[in-house]
Amino acid sequence: MIILFISSGLFLGWTLGANDAANIFGSAVGSRMVSFTRAAVIASVFVILGAVLQGSGASDTLGRLGSVNAIGGAFTVALAAGITVYMMTKAGLPVSTTQAIVGAIIGWNIFTDNAVDSKSLTQIVSTWITGPIIGALFAYLLYHMIKVIRRRIKVHLLFYESYIRTGLLITGAFGAFSLGANNIANVMGVFVPSIPLGEADFGIFTLTGAQQLFFLGGIAIAAGIVTYSKRVMQTLGNNLLELTPEAALVVVLAQALVLFIFSSSALSRLVAATGLPPIPLVPVSSSQVIVGAILGVGLYKGVRNI
Repeated sequence: MIILFISSGLFLGWTLGANDAANIFGSAVGSRMVSFTRAAVIASVFVILGAVLQGSGASDTLGRLGSVNAIGGAFTVALAAGITVYMMTKAGLPVSTTQAIVGAIIGWNIFTDNAVDSKSLTQIVSTWITGPIIGALFAYLLYHMIKVIRRRIKVHLLFYESYIRTGLLITGAFGAFSLGANNIANVMGVFVPSIPLGEADFGIFTLTGAQQLFFLGGIAIAAGIVTYSKRVMQTLGNNLLELTPEAALVVVLAQALVLFIFSSSALSRLVAATGLPPIPLVPVSSSQVIVGAILGVGLYKGVRNI
Protein backbone atom coordinates (compact mmCIF):
# COMPACT_ATOMS: atom_id res chain seq x y z
CA MET A 1 0.00 0.00 0.00
CA ILE A 2 2.88 2.37 0.76
CA ILE A 3 4.27 1.93 -2.76
CA LEU A 4 0.81 2.65 -4.18
CA PHE A 5 0.49 5.91 -2.25
CA ILE A 6 4.04 7.12 -2.95
CA SER A 7 3.65 6.31 -6.65
CA SER A 8 2.82 9.96 -7.31
CA GLY A 9 6.05 10.96 -5.56
CA LEU A 10 7.97 8.45 -7.66
CA PHE A 11 6.32 9.93 -10.75
CA LEU A 12 7.36 13.40 -9.62
CA GLY A 13 10.89 12.10 -9.08
CA TRP A 14 10.91 10.68 -12.61
CA THR A 15 9.82 14.02 -14.06
CA LEU A 16 12.44 15.84 -11.96
CA GLY A 17 15.17 13.57 -13.30
CA ALA A 18 13.90 13.95 -16.85
CA ASN A 19 13.90 17.74 -16.53
CA ASP A 20 16.62 18.72 -14.09
CA ALA A 21 19.38 16.41 -15.34
CA ALA A 22 19.82 19.09 -17.99
CA ASN A 23 20.93 21.40 -15.21
CA ILE A 24 23.75 19.02 -14.34
CA PHE A 25 25.07 17.76 -17.67
CA GLY A 26 23.13 19.74 -20.29
CA SER A 27 26.03 22.12 -20.81
CA ALA A 28 28.57 19.30 -21.07
CA VAL A 29 26.43 17.21 -23.42
CA GLY A 30 25.47 20.29 -25.44
CA SER A 31 29.14 21.17 -25.92
CA ARG A 32 29.83 17.52 -26.90
CA MET A 33 32.52 17.08 -24.28
CA VAL A 34 30.61 14.31 -22.49
CA SER A 35 28.38 11.66 -24.05
CA PHE A 36 24.79 11.44 -22.91
CA THR A 37 25.21 7.82 -21.77
CA ARG A 38 28.17 8.59 -19.51
CA ALA A 39 26.44 11.69 -18.16
CA ALA A 40 23.27 9.73 -17.36
CA VAL A 41 25.12 6.97 -15.49
CA ILE A 42 27.19 9.38 -13.36
CA ALA A 43 24.19 11.59 -12.61
CA SER A 44 22.05 8.60 -11.61
CA VAL A 45 24.57 7.23 -9.10
CA PHE A 46 25.36 10.54 -7.42
CA VAL A 47 21.81 11.85 -7.30
CA ILE A 48 20.87 8.80 -5.19
CA LEU A 49 23.86 9.32 -2.88
CA GLY A 50 22.99 12.99 -2.40
CA ALA A 51 19.35 12.20 -1.67
CA VAL A 52 20.17 9.60 0.99
CA LEU A 53 23.15 11.27 2.65
CA GLN A 54 22.10 14.93 2.68
CA GLY A 55 18.40 15.18 1.85
CA SER A 56 16.94 15.85 5.28
CA GLY A 57 17.72 19.57 5.64
CA ALA A 58 15.65 21.00 2.80
CA SER A 59 12.95 18.38 3.39
CA ASP A 60 12.34 19.64 6.93
CA THR A 61 11.75 23.20 5.70
CA LEU A 62 9.36 22.08 2.98
CA GLY A 63 7.49 19.94 5.53
CA ARG A 64 6.84 23.02 7.67
CA LEU A 65 5.27 24.88 4.73
CA GLY A 66 1.88 23.19 5.12
CA SER A 67 0.02 20.53 7.06
CA VAL A 68 0.11 17.66 4.55
CA ASN A 69 0.10 15.00 7.25
CA ALA A 70 -2.31 12.55 5.56
CA ILE A 71 -0.99 10.04 3.06
CA GLY A 72 -3.86 10.78 0.66
CA GLY A 73 -3.01 14.47 0.75
CA ALA A 74 0.66 13.76 0.13
CA PHE A 75 -0.31 11.58 -2.85
CA THR A 76 -2.48 14.36 -4.29
CA VAL A 77 0.11 17.10 -3.82
CA ALA A 78 2.91 15.07 -5.43
CA LEU A 79 0.65 14.04 -8.32
CA ALA A 80 -0.36 17.65 -9.05
CA ALA A 81 3.28 18.75 -9.12
CA GLY A 82 4.33 15.72 -11.17
CA ILE A 83 1.75 16.36 -13.89
CA THR A 84 2.83 20.01 -14.08
CA VAL A 85 6.51 19.16 -14.46
CA TYR A 86 5.76 16.37 -16.96
CA MET A 87 3.78 18.71 -19.22
CA MET A 88 6.60 21.24 -19.24
CA THR A 89 9.23 18.55 -19.79
CA LYS A 90 7.30 17.12 -22.73
CA ALA A 91 7.38 20.60 -24.27
CA GLY A 92 11.18 20.55 -23.90
CA LEU A 93 11.22 23.36 -21.34
CA PRO A 94 13.26 23.43 -18.11
CA VAL A 95 10.80 24.00 -15.25
CA SER A 96 11.14 24.55 -11.51
CA THR A 97 10.11 21.43 -9.61
CA THR A 98 10.40 23.49 -6.42
CA GLN A 99 7.80 25.98 -7.61
CA ALA A 100 5.50 23.15 -8.73
CA ILE A 101 5.54 21.37 -5.35
CA VAL A 102 5.24 24.62 -3.38
CA GLY A 103 2.22 25.62 -5.46
CA ALA A 104 0.68 22.19 -4.93
CA ILE A 105 1.17 22.38 -1.14
CA ILE A 106 -0.40 25.83 -1.02
CA GLY A 107 -3.32 24.56 -3.09
CA TRP A 108 -3.79 21.68 -0.65
CA ASN A 109 -3.70 24.07 2.31
CA ILE A 110 -6.39 26.22 0.71
CA PHE A 111 -8.54 23.14 0.00
CA THR A 112 -8.22 21.85 3.58
CA ASP A 113 -8.40 25.31 5.17
CA ASN A 114 -4.96 24.95 6.76
CA ALA A 115 -2.59 27.85 7.28
CA VAL A 116 0.55 28.27 5.16
CA ASP A 117 3.68 28.74 7.27
CA SER A 118 4.70 32.23 6.15
CA LYS A 119 8.28 31.93 7.45
CA SER A 120 8.98 28.77 5.46
CA LEU A 121 7.27 30.22 2.37
CA THR A 122 9.36 33.40 2.64
CA GLN A 123 12.58 31.39 2.94
CA ILE A 124 11.73 29.30 -0.11
CA VAL A 125 10.48 32.16 -2.29
CA SER A 126 13.51 34.30 -1.43
CA THR A 127 15.77 31.69 -3.04
CA TRP A 128 13.85 32.10 -6.30
CA ILE A 129 15.48 35.53 -6.41
CA THR A 130 18.79 34.95 -4.62
CA GLY A 131 19.49 31.54 -6.21
CA PRO A 132 19.90 32.79 -9.80
CA ILE A 133 21.78 35.87 -8.60
CA ILE A 134 24.26 33.80 -6.56
CA GLY A 135 24.58 31.36 -9.47
CA ALA A 136 25.37 34.23 -11.85
CA LEU A 137 27.92 35.66 -9.39
CA PHE A 138 29.66 32.30 -8.89
CA ALA A 139 29.76 31.67 -12.64
CA TYR A 140 31.18 35.13 -13.36
CA LEU A 141 33.95 34.72 -10.77
CA LEU A 142 34.77 31.12 -11.69
CA TYR A 143 34.94 31.95 -15.39
CA HIS A 144 37.30 34.82 -14.63
CA MET A 145 39.48 32.49 -12.52
CA ILE A 146 39.71 29.95 -15.34
CA LYS A 147 40.69 32.65 -17.82
CA VAL A 148 43.42 33.94 -15.50
CA ILE A 149 44.78 30.44 -14.82
CA ARG A 150 44.84 29.59 -18.51
CA ARG A 151 46.80 32.76 -19.31
CA ARG A 152 49.37 32.10 -16.60
CA ILE A 153 49.78 28.36 -17.09
CA LYS A 154 50.63 27.37 -20.63
CA VAL A 155 49.00 24.04 -21.42
CA HIS A 156 48.86 22.30 -24.79
CA LEU A 157 45.39 22.45 -26.31
CA LEU A 158 44.94 18.66 -26.31
CA PHE A 159 45.86 18.39 -22.62
CA TYR A 160 43.68 21.37 -21.79
CA GLU A 161 40.63 19.76 -23.42
CA SER A 162 41.36 16.55 -21.53
CA TYR A 163 41.48 18.46 -18.23
CA ILE A 164 38.21 20.23 -19.06
CA ARG A 165 36.51 16.93 -19.92
CA THR A 166 37.66 15.41 -16.63
CA GLY A 167 36.53 18.53 -14.81
CA LEU A 168 33.09 18.28 -16.42
CA LEU A 169 32.72 14.72 -15.16
CA ILE A 170 33.80 15.64 -11.61
CA THR A 171 31.64 18.75 -11.39
CA GLY A 172 28.77 16.84 -12.96
CA ALA A 173 29.01 14.23 -10.22
CA PHE A 174 29.09 17.00 -7.61
CA GLY A 175 26.12 18.66 -9.31
CA ALA A 176 24.14 15.42 -9.26
CA PHE A 177 24.93 14.92 -5.57
CA SER A 178 23.77 18.47 -4.81
CA LEU A 179 20.62 18.03 -6.88
CA GLY A 180 19.70 14.88 -4.98
CA ALA A 181 20.51 16.48 -1.63
CA ASN A 182 18.48 19.61 -2.30
CA ASN A 183 15.61 18.53 -4.54
CA ILE A 184 14.70 15.17 -2.96
CA ALA A 185 12.61 17.35 -0.63
CA ASN A 186 10.39 18.17 -3.61
CA VAL A 187 9.92 14.48 -4.39
CA MET A 188 9.49 12.83 -0.99
CA GLY A 189 9.31 15.66 1.55
CA VAL A 190 5.51 15.63 1.75
CA PHE A 191 5.49 11.88 2.50
CA VAL A 192 7.87 11.96 5.48
CA PRO A 193 5.25 13.06 8.10
CA SER A 194 2.57 10.64 6.87
CA ILE A 195 4.72 7.50 6.38
CA PRO A 196 6.67 6.91 9.62
CA LEU A 197 8.93 4.03 8.64
CA GLY A 198 11.22 2.36 11.18
CA GLU A 199 14.98 2.22 10.84
CA ALA A 200 16.39 -0.37 8.43
CA ASP A 201 19.63 -2.00 9.61
CA PHE A 202 21.79 -3.34 6.78
CA GLY A 203 24.69 -4.32 9.01
CA ILE A 204 27.35 -1.90 7.80
CA PHE A 205 24.93 1.05 7.71
CA THR A 206 21.46 2.04 8.89
CA LEU A 207 18.80 4.01 7.02
CA THR A 208 16.19 6.06 8.84
CA GLY A 209 12.59 6.02 7.66
CA ALA A 210 13.09 9.32 5.82
CA GLN A 211 16.27 8.04 4.17
CA GLN A 212 14.41 4.98 2.90
CA LEU A 213 11.89 7.28 1.22
CA PHE A 214 14.73 9.42 -0.13
CA PHE A 215 16.39 6.31 -1.54
CA LEU A 216 13.23 5.35 -3.44
CA GLY A 217 12.85 8.92 -4.64
CA GLY A 218 16.48 8.95 -5.78
CA ILE A 219 15.92 5.82 -7.83
CA ALA A 220 12.91 7.50 -9.47
CA ILE A 221 15.01 10.57 -10.30
CA ALA A 222 17.70 8.33 -11.79
CA ALA A 223 15.07 6.58 -13.92
CA GLY A 224 13.95 9.94 -15.28
CA ILE A 225 17.54 10.87 -16.11
CA VAL A 226 18.17 7.68 -18.04
CA THR A 227 14.89 7.51 -19.94
CA TYR A 228 13.80 11.04 -20.81
CA SER A 229 16.34 13.80 -20.06
CA LYS A 230 18.18 13.99 -23.37
CA ARG A 231 15.76 16.43 -25.06
CA VAL A 232 15.90 19.02 -22.29
CA MET A 233 19.69 18.65 -22.11
CA GLN A 234 19.90 19.64 -25.77
CA THR A 235 17.57 22.61 -25.23
CA LEU A 236 19.42 24.03 -22.24
CA GLY A 237 22.86 23.08 -23.50
CA ASN A 238 22.70 24.97 -26.79
CA ASN A 239 19.83 27.39 -27.17
CA LEU A 240 20.26 29.98 -24.40
CA LEU A 241 23.95 30.66 -24.99
CA GLU A 242 26.59 29.02 -27.16
CA LEU A 243 28.80 27.40 -24.52
CA THR A 244 32.48 26.57 -24.81
CA PRO A 245 33.65 23.52 -22.82
CA GLU A 246 35.26 25.71 -20.14
CA ALA A 247 32.06 27.77 -19.85
CA ALA A 248 30.09 24.53 -19.48
CA LEU A 249 32.40 23.50 -16.62
CA VAL A 250 31.82 26.82 -14.86
CA VAL A 251 28.04 26.67 -15.27
CA VAL A 252 27.78 23.16 -13.81
CA LEU A 253 30.06 23.99 -10.87
CA ALA A 254 28.24 27.25 -10.09
CA GLN A 255 24.81 25.64 -9.87
CA ALA A 256 26.20 22.70 -7.88
CA LEU A 257 27.68 25.08 -5.30
CA VAL A 258 24.39 26.95 -4.88
CA LEU A 259 22.36 23.77 -4.38
CA PHE A 260 24.95 22.37 -1.98
CA ILE A 261 24.97 25.55 0.11
CA PHE A 262 21.19 25.49 0.58
CA SER A 263 21.10 21.80 1.57
CA SER A 264 24.15 21.38 3.83
CA SER A 265 23.21 21.20 7.51
CA ALA A 266 26.90 21.15 8.50
CA LEU A 267 27.64 24.34 6.55
CA SER A 268 24.58 26.07 8.02
CA ARG A 269 25.70 25.18 11.56
CA LEU A 270 29.23 26.37 10.80
CA VAL A 271 27.94 29.76 9.65
CA ALA A 272 25.68 30.02 12.72
CA ALA A 273 28.66 29.23 14.99
CA THR A 274 30.39 32.39 13.72
CA GLY A 275 27.48 34.51 14.95
CA LEU A 276 25.91 34.99 11.52
CA PRO A 277 22.34 33.92 10.66
CA PRO A 278 22.26 30.25 9.62
CA ILE A 279 21.89 29.45 5.93
CA PRO A 280 18.24 28.51 5.24
CA LEU A 281 17.97 24.87 4.21
CA VAL A 282 15.38 25.06 1.46
CA PRO A 283 14.74 23.34 -1.88
CA VAL A 284 16.16 25.62 -4.59
CA SER A 285 15.07 25.73 -8.22
CA SER A 286 18.02 24.19 -10.04
CA SER A 287 16.50 25.38 -13.33
CA GLN A 288 16.57 28.99 -12.19
CA VAL A 289 20.08 28.68 -10.77
CA ILE A 290 21.48 27.13 -13.96
CA VAL A 291 19.93 29.87 -16.08
CA GLY A 292 21.46 32.43 -13.72
CA ALA A 293 24.86 30.73 -14.07
CA ILE A 294 24.62 30.73 -17.87
CA LEU A 295 23.71 34.42 -17.81
CA GLY A 296 26.70 35.06 -15.54
CA VAL A 297 29.01 33.64 -18.20
CA GLY A 298 27.12 35.61 -20.83
CA LEU A 299 27.61 38.85 -18.91
CA TYR A 300 31.34 38.14 -18.63
CA LYS A 301 31.55 37.64 -22.39
CA GLY A 302 29.28 40.60 -23.13
CA VAL A 303 25.52 41.01 -23.10
CA ARG A 304 25.24 40.61 -26.87
CA ASN A 305 26.30 36.96 -26.57
CA ILE A 306 23.09 36.02 -24.72
